[in-house]
Amino acid sequence: MNFSEKLQIIRKSKGMTQEEIAEKLSVSRQAVAKWESGMAFPDIYNLIQLSELFHVTVDYLVKENECSKSIKPAPDNDIDKLIEFKLEAIKNTYAGYAKECKASRLQSHDYSYEKDDYFYYDTWLGAEKFSGQEVIWKNGQTVFSMNYFGRALDERFSGDFLKEALRVSTKECPYRGPEYYQSGEYIYKTRVIGCIEWFQGYEEIFCQDIKVYECYYHGGLID
Repeated sequence: MNFSEKLQIIRKSKGMTQEEIAEKLSVSRQAVAKWESGMAFPDIYNLIQLSELFHVTVDYLVKENECSKSIKPAPDNDIDKLIEFKLEAIKNTYAGYAKECKASRLQSHDYSYEKDDYFYYDTWLGAEKFSGQEVIWKNGQTVFSMNYFGRALDERFSGDFLKEALRVSTKECPYRGPEYYQSGEYIYKTRVIGCIEWFQGYEEIFCQDIKVYECYYHGGLID
């Protein structure tokens, strides 16, 4: 995802018009329109203003999203199918308020989902501080695994918002939630290094500019 795409997504997620952005930055609406169309790029002063307005770093705005470069096409479409299944499984388990399945370990929370040749299992321990693992099998063979470890940092953390963010994961960034997502006073952001074959990432949630949650995760394909 490049700068123009990010600017459009963030602006729309905040319910702001191009005119409102222009007014806050003391530029013309045409200038904002050109930024969003990719016809022009803001100078460093306006980039800093945008970063302060949207509560993101300048690096985040100007660096192309690693997620968008991470999906490598496979001749047999196996990776595409795996990603599609993973996104569907997320929506039909924890993020979708599904009923837990039988615990695999003492005090663990477990979810499973199955479709066609694929089987997904998510198990985690803890509450305000938690650790877990997602695994996917195809035809009985393990093909993907991801470990995660996170914590709530403030009483304003909302598990409902985290689930909402996870439900809108995209094929371009299928690891946890989308690169950026906002609903009301909550903002979700994630950064990823690597690709679906081998990656590590960090996600965080803000409420009224206060970081209320963070989680580290890493994983990849297994053969």
